[in-house]
Amino acid sequence: MGKVFSKSTWALLLLVFIWGGSYPIYKVAVPYTPPLLFAGIRALIGGLVLAALIYKIRNRIKWRQNWAKYFISAFFNTILFFGLQTIGLMYLPGGLFSVLVYFQPVLLGLFAWIWLGEHMSPLKIMGLIIGFLGIVIVSVDGLTVHVSTIGVVLGLLMALSWALGVVYVKKVSSEVDAYWMVALQFIIGGAILLGTGTIFEDWSAIEWWNSKYLLGLGYASTFGIPLAYIIYYKLINAGEASKVGTFTFLVPIIAVFNSTVFLDEPLTYRLVVGLLLVGVSIYFVNYRGKKLNASLFNRAQEKFNTKDAG
Repeated sequence: MGKVFSKSTWALLLLVFIWGGSYPIYKVAVPYTPPLLFAGIRALIGGLVLAALIYKIRNRIKWRQNWAKYFISAFFNTILFFGLQTIGLMYLPGGLFSVLVYFQPVLLGLFAWIWLGEHMSPLKIMGLIIGFLGIVIVSVDGLTVHVSTIGVVLGLLMALSWALGVVYVKKVSSEVDAYWMVALQFIIGGAILLGTGTIFEDWSAIEWWNSKYLLGLGYASTFGIPLAYIIYYKLINAGEASKVGTFTFLVPIIAVFNSTVFLDEPLTYRLVVGLLLVGVSIYFVNYRGKKLNASLFNRAQEKFNTKDAG
């Protein structure tokens, strides 16, 4: 059981460190590119990179049977997710916006209980609430500024679209190849975002050879999108969505740490308190007792190690 737990945990930690690292990288890249074009380019390239890597199993796409599933997933997980993220950050500070976005694990736990039949104990509910409270404490400084109603609505819609998208992907995971689901949702969504950006933004405003822009684009197109989302959806399909979702509470915590180290942003006691609450949250959501935990981790590891995901 120890080996099983270790592999699943390392995969989750790798995921949250990749996403946590993306915050300061994207933050320094955005000033050198229009936001929608940046979102579209990084999603499209990320999807194409993954598609190139799995091109040999292209027979699993089954476009005629699954095209609607690919478009639905692209709508929730790419178009709405990246689109709302880009626009929302124009109305709210990043810290406050992340509080709203990371309401997603709470919604994910609720939707997984309703539509996926996942167990929802009082301890798990308490864990989800504690985790979200930890994120609020970390970002409480953002609450002292003027709050835009539009920004709040966009942040909550982003959390809602992300939760619905994840539940949908898991719901159809037995019908669609997991790798092609990730690749095509970003190719389709990235192309639509790129088209929208072309209409409303100016390509000439992109500083193509700026090192910070290239760092952001390169990171997103390799680690931030293809690698991270393959890990995320594989874990979602292998175990409980609400459990995996709870680990994403760590993302803004790591993002703040990274911003402190690389962007000279202050480290406060709220970060430590928030981190402790997130740790308690993850423990509560994952705790099921030794017997049930062994069964759960064995099943998760068996699926996680399956070569042909989906």
